[in-house]
Amino acid sequence: MDEILKCDGVTKRFGGLVAVDNVSISVKKGEFVGLIGPNGAGKTTLFNCISGYYKPDKGRIYFKGMDVTGKPPYVLAKLGMGRTFQIVKPLPRLTVLENVIISVLLKTEDIEDAYKKAVDMLDYVGLRDKMLLPARSLNVAEKKRLELARALALDPELLLLDEVVAGLNPTETDNMLNLLRDIHKKGHTIIMVEHVMRAVMNVSERIIVLHHGKVIAKGTPSEVANNPQVIEVYLGKEVV
Repeated sequence: MDEILKCDGVTKRFGGLVAVDNVSISVKKGEFVGLIGPNGAGKTTLFNCISGYYKPDKGRIYFKGMDVTGKPPYVLAKLGMGRTFQIVKPLPRLTVLENVIISVLLKTEDIEDAYKKAVDMLDYVGLRDKMLLPARSLNVAEKKRLELARALALDPELLLLDEVVAGLNPTETDNMLNLLRDIHKKGHTIIMVEHVMRAVMNVSERIIVLHHGKVIAKGTPSEVANNPQVIEVYLGKEVV
């Protein structure tokens, strides 16, 4: 498989805090990769660097072989990178449909085509019956699906998903995981940040673990789950 994303020594500081510390990772086209770690590990900060919301202090980021370090989010979106956010913030006064149309219009100026594609996206994520409602009226699970529809409307080759099952009940989580599996089967490369271990271990082919901004482990879900350093980070040292 071709490499779609590469981070080479990416570092991001906030004052004296090193949030991402010399991170070097690569993701191949078609992979489903989980990015895990305790709170404050640097996962979302790394996402923000990859997707152009932050410019790394050091290191380079390559997307589809191009150096995209520091390029703004709208440029990366046009190149084929989509993402969702940990805190879901749809445009509350617009309808569900209008929220998605705005995403589609980044790729086309044809309003009729944008409308049709937005409807298709909402149908795909199970929100077609809600499309004329104001986005603020959706519950948490529905807002997560709207966020996903907005990202998919960009026709992304790479999807960065930041805690898409956080706050969902078990049934909603299972429904979301089934949707993510289908998205992956359609050819999208996915990197998912997640704290719900059951979710990330069930859908990921490979796991990357961050701790204090550093990569401490990589491997299959089974390899990572049995890694002594990862166990220590999540559960603490055994008290004798």
